[in-house]
Amino acid sequence: MTVSHTRLVGVAAHLPETTLTTAELEDRLAAHNPDLPLRRGLIHDHSGVRRRHIALPHEKPSDLAAQAARRVLEDNDVQAADLDLIIYAGVSSDAVEPATGHIVAAKIGACCPVFDIRNACNSVLNALQVANVLITGGHHRRVLICCGELPTAGTPWTVAGDEEFVRVAASYTVSDVGAALLLEAADEPGVLAHRFAAYSAGWQAAVAAVDNLTTDFLPDRPSLGPLIVDSGELVRGIGSIDYGVFHKPLADLGLTWDDFAAICVHQATLPTLWWFCDQVGIPPGKVVVTIVQHGNLVAATLLVQLARAVGSGQVKRGDLVALVGLASGASAGIVVVRW
Repeated sequence: MTVSHTRLVGVAAHLPETTLTTAELEDRLAAHNPDLPLRRGLIHDHSGVRRRHIALPHEKPSDLAAQAARRVLEDNDVQAADLDLIIYAGVSSDAVEPATGHIVAAKIGACCPVFDIRNACNSVLNALQVANVLITGGHHRRVLICCGELPTAGTPWTVAGDEEFVRVAASYTVSDVGAALLLEAADEPGVLAHRFAAYSAGWQAAVAAVDNLTTDFLPDRPSLGPLIVDSGELVRGIGSIDYGVFHKPLADLGLTWDDFAAICVHQATLPTLWWFCDQVGIPPGKVVVTIVQHGNLVAATLLVQLARAVGSGQVKRGDLVALVGLASGASAGIVVVRW
């Protein structure tokens, strides 16, 4: 019996043309909070973010995902009708019901099964794991993973004071984006390994809560609150995960970090990126850095980095790439691929 493997056919990113620099964001915050003595440069100093992308007012997460999906299909001469599964893997979604994957499929003209996967910033990485299992198991032959992130829609422009500003500071580093990855069954393996771990006791370190979600009578309907992060607790949560989750797949394959053409690592801030790389021994020169010019791209981060590495020629066909995921929850994982 012929064993199917998963090949990475193509990757695409859609970054909205409209951008907002950190200095411009601080100007806007100052205008909305005239009595708050906001120290200029604080957001950049703590995150490294210089600018972020802002979607058009009418755009939804499905629109951003559909833009990237159309691009990866066109680039690889594949029709939407040729897809036999779509996995939507964004933290942002158009609605609680239905699955956003249905909305993306309708917008690109696909007629295949769909479902959503959601695990904070590791959503896309988990989708890649699931797609690989479904393809190698013979259940699907051509799978599209797509993601649309619209986190700037939840930016808290009004804050009560310094303490609240610190609690919601992570909301000022995020960026809107769409990304897509096309996978198909092949004779030679493209996905070589994947491994995941979690430290769920640390889930309260980073939360965007649904406010007023209760059976008690309240005059207000449930609404999505801002992203509240305890940075110290989040770092401790990530640090509580056994780093063997990253090293064992490499050891099993007889690889070291130096064997990779590029290493894509989730990036919430620049300081935590370099702290993490130091912790697990990732060479800084191998990392595709996107946080500075594009902000925190949420679950689309790794696909945007892969698209940049492929587009720039850093990654060529046959090269090894490591996709290293970190997410609130906390969870961590790695997928090793041959492009």
